[in-house]
Parts: sequence; structure tokens; C-alpha cells
Amino acid sequence: MAATKRKRRGSLAVQPKKPKRNEKDAAPPTKRHTTAEEVEEEERDRIPGPVCKGKWKNKERILIFSSRGINFRTRHLMQDLRMLMPHSKADTKMDRKDKLFVINEVCEMKNCNKCIYFEAKKKQDLYMWLSNSPHGPSAKFLVQNIHTLAELKMTGNCLKGSRPLLSFDPAFDELPHYALLKELLIQIFSTPRYHPKSQPFVDHVFTFTILDNRIWFRNFQIIEEDAALVEIGPRFVLNLIKIFQGSFGGPTLYENPHYQSPNMHRRVIRSITAAKYREKQQVKDVQKLRKKEPKTLLPHDPTADVFVTPAEEKPIEIQWVKPEPKVDLKARKKRIYKRQRKMKQRMDSGKKK
Repeated sequence: MAATKRKRRGSLAVQPKKPKRNEKDAAPPTKRHTTAEEVEEEERDRIPGPVCKGKWKNKERILIFSSRGINFRTRHLMQDLRMLMPHSKADTKMDRKDKLFVINEVCEMKNCNKCIYFEAKKKQDLYMWLSNSPHGPSAKFLVQNIHTLAELKMTGNCLKGSRPLLSFDPAFDELPHYALLKELLIQIFSTPRYHPKSQPFVDHVFTFTILDNRIWFRNFQIIEEDAALVEIGPRFVLNLIKIFQGSFGGPTLYENPHYQSPNMHRRVIRSITAAKYREKQQVKDVQKLRKKEPKTLLPHDPTADVFVTPAEEKPIEIQWVKPEPKVDLKARKKRIYKRQRKMKQRMDSGKKK
């Protein structure tokens, strides 16, 4: 039933009648001849519809967390990656005593199918695991030259949650283990289309470059005016150690022959410094032995005195007067100080009496 209006007296009010249409309004609208200029003006004034009309199909979710014992730089790097990847999830730090296979169960509980795990050792070495949970493959890297967003203070900037472009070095397609890593990096670092937390814009690019048998990661902003690149950060270098068939273990698919562990590297540096010290000690020992050896006397060369001019002989002076003794200023000051001290003690003892 339609609601009716009541008057103040309480009687029912009559519903207002609809206004009659005029003949002009009743007539069908005439078609206007639009020109190309009017169409362009209408398109300019038209409000664009919503950009995200599609359906979120790619359900990739990344779990980013670490072990206990990481330093502040690793923590900031982890936060930067979470901020750049809207499809990531966080978790509490894992105990170092737990085995790495437990991470597959954590990923299952968090409903994640990819994982980035930072493992700290000796409070100075950082390892990164990239894994496809739970079936694999997985790769272990040594992380070097870490520079976070707060540390770099670059001029570049991008929208939070925007989707990045991924740029790979052509060397990724030359070797099979690099091709496997390329596919793993694409699945982890690419933000899924129409993700609820992502923004429908592409304004930055992740670059993965192979140099000196390492993967160099950089993040650049794409400037719209001239498509120039300005670095945003963070930046780090990944030194590949091994690629495993399973997730966080299993048979080894590839082992880097050029990899040198941080312990071995520190040992080489210590051995180089020890070798330098040993060299210096040997030089000192040789010099001491040379000093102890008897000097060889060479025969007198008669031609050596050809250009020697004889010096004038000075008359011998005999000193008849005893020289004055040198004044020892330190002893003199001590004697004066002792004298003053005795005088002071006598005066103090007289006052007491």
C-alpha cells in the first residue's frame, strides 16, 4: 500500500495528480546530427567507468617471514618487500631449532603457495629461500649488498600496491637453471591481476640482471613523460647456492660451482693478512742476521784520496779556568719547594701552640 499524507485535522489527504505531458514532451525525440568535434567533446567530458571490472583468478599468495637472529637491515628489507608485494602475507619468526620442512605446514595454514624465507646465521650471514610450496622446486641464495628503502633515499616513487613490470636479463634464457629461476621469480614477484589489495596501474619495474654469476635486483619508477627510469629501492644481490627438487629440501637439481661460503671467504681474508704479517717478520729476521755478520774490510783505494783537500790545522788551546757548573733547574725547584714546605709546617705548628 502506498503511504498517504495526513492533514493536521486528521483527515486523509488526496494524493497529488501527476502533471500532464505537453505535446512537445509527448512527441518522440528528434535525432540530432552530431559532428566529429561534438563527439570528441563528449568523450572528454565523459566520466570513465571503474577500471577493475575483471575477476580475480590468479590466487598466488606469498608468505614472507624470517628466522630468529636477523639484524635491523634484514627486517627493513622484509618490510619493503611486503609493501611492494600486496599479495604477500606475514608470519611470526621461526625458531632456528625447527626444521625447514615445517615451513610447508605454515604455508598451508596461511593458505599460501609460495614462500620467501630469510635465514640468518652467526648474526652476519643472510640466506634467502624461494620455494614453491608444497611440491617444489626451491632455491637457496646468499643475500649480499643489502640497501633498504629508508637507507637509499632515492628520488623515485610509486603507488603502493601497484603492479610491477618484470624485466629479465637475456642470459636467463641461455642456461636451464636460470630459466627455472626465471619462472620461479615470475610467479613470486608478479602481482596477480585484479587482486583486491592491488592497484590497477603499472608505474614501476623490477629488474633481474645476471652479472658475476649473481642475480642483481633493482626497483625503478617509470616516468610517464619520457619513459625514463628512476631508482626507488630496495636493492640486493642474490648469490645462488643450490636448487632443490622439493620444497626446502629433496634431491639437488643444480649446485653453483662458483659459490664460496662466507666462512671460507673470511678464512681466505685472514690467511692473506697472516701471510703479510709473516712476510714482515721474515724481513726483520733477515735484517737482524745481516747486522750480526762481521763486516768485510775492503782494501784501501789510493785513488780515493785524490780529491780530498787537507783541512786547516787549528791551534791547540789549553783551558786554564774551571768551567762553571750547569744549573739544574729541576733540582733547584725541588729545593725551593722543600724549603717553602718546611716554613709552612713551622708556621702551622707555632699557631697551634
